[in-house]
Amino acid sequence: MASGDDSPIFDDDESPLYNLEKMTDLVAVWDVALSDGVHKIEFEHGTTSGKRVVYVDGKEEIRKEWMFKLVGKETFCVGAAKTKATINIDAVSGFAYEYTLEIDGKSLKKYMENRSKTTNTWVLHLDGEDLRVVLEKDTMDVWCNGQKMETAGEFVDDGTETHFSVGNHACYIKAVSSGKRREGIIHTLIVDNREIPELPQ
Repeated sequence: MASGDDSPIFDDDESPLYNLEKMTDLVAVWDVALSDGVHKIEFEHGTTSGKRVVYVDGKEEIRKEWMFKLVGKETFCVGAAKTKATINIDAVSGFAYEYTLEIDGKSLKKYMENRSKTTNTWVLHLDGEDLRVVLEKDTMDVWCNGQKMETAGEFVDDGTETHFSVGNHACYIKAVSSGKRREGIIHTLIVDNREIPELPQ
């Protein structure tokens, strides 16, 4: 390329033509909140060619060209824990299709409802960075921005504390009985002796 020529240089993956072609068959996009972060799942379905392409966080996971059967399912994994996900393709009428996402064998809605019972999530700003802290109540695993944290559990007078650190900040999740059977245990995130409000789910 001659100097002074300021026309853009594209490699094959970034050419405007490629992006335009990619977007024409995009039929569904889902955001799935897992312990290691929120993952974007995109699905392309070429209803004339039968093409099926699944992207997870922008990375191509499945590509099938020239599928004669336009309905069916595609199964793949999402996130650090390799959670099983399935996209179901169903004919609604004529040439209309419905796309549903299942996570761990449950509809996305049911999965997220169940997750809200089994996890707590906090979002905070620390040292100029946005952090997403997730507690998995069944295992007491703590995740921070996609990393499973090293933790130390400790019994205290009114419950338990699960200690971990983020950078040079002391953090712990306090678990205390609510005293009410329906509510169960209340989990609170404390960072540098300051309580962080939980993200509503």
